[in-house]
Amino acid sequence: MQTLSKEQRRRWEIDGYIHLEGAFDADEVAFYSDEIDRLRAKPGWEPTNLPRGHYGWVEHANMDPESFMDRRDLLSYNDAFIDLVDRPGVFDLIVDIMGPYLSFSMSQAIVRASTPEFPGYTHTDGGEGLRRIRVTESSRPLAMKAFYLLTDVTEAKCGNFTVFPGSHLRPFPELDEPIPTPDMPGAVPLMGKAGDCFLFSHSLWHGPSQNLSGRARKSLLYNYCQMFVRPYDYAVASEVAARCTPRQRRLLGDLGYEFRPGSYIYVPDDQVEVILQQSS
Repeated sequence: MQTLSKEQRRRWEIDGYIHLEGAFDADEVAFYSDEIDRLRAKPGWEPTNLPRGHYGWVEHANMDPESFMDRRDLLSYNDAFIDLVDRPGVFDLIVDIMGPYLSFSMSQAIVRASTPEFPGYTHTDGGEGLRRIRVTESSRPLAMKAFYLLTDVTEAKCGNFTVFPGSHLRPFPELDEPIPTPDMPGAVPLMGKAGDCFLFSHSLWHGPSQNLSGRARKSLLYNYCQMFVRPYDYAVASEVAARCTPRQRRLLGDLGYEFRPGSYIYVPDDQVEVILQQSS
């Protein structure tokens, strides 16, 4: 399996994110972009009038491909979404960062419409509880994401993935400071091409900037966590297990036996072997 270069390791430890160029080729970009458009006609989990951070089941979304969409739990829609769970060249680096005792916990397709009405926002993953739990620069992260760009974002105000480098390592913002926004000093709007991927820590302050580009920004997000952390999207991902490889099933919580006290804390003896094996 691939490992981080010395420079990538340095960027991860100092900034809290890494930019991987060309994770998808042009055909894959087109394929996943089309798949996101198709999701609009299918029922699924979308933001509703439930409390913040919760998703409700909807029968369909706005069919305009340039309009906002936030769809969760993608794996059942197409095997190609399952394949991304342990995609070579990206998953290898995730394992190098997190170690082999990890799970896959969330998949998400987001379309950020071009509109002056949405100013963007900044947050950490895992809600307020996980926000105040940080680890040192030499420790494994509790959780992290792979963010795949499906649209060129080469200028500011294009719905850029925007971060506060280094904010994963310190109290940020301080308790008497306002919640950060993508326009505050210290915010860095990241540039990238369709097919690029950003890996980032759960505790890094991040979020979308305003999109005034005249076109929607499409992206996919895949979340990974240490095995003792609960998944975002499911209790047990059993409905797609038959379509998964042994490694993918393990990442989705299949330990090879029924749950017992201690499961996901003290892991199966073959955990390292299963995670480090090839995906086929």
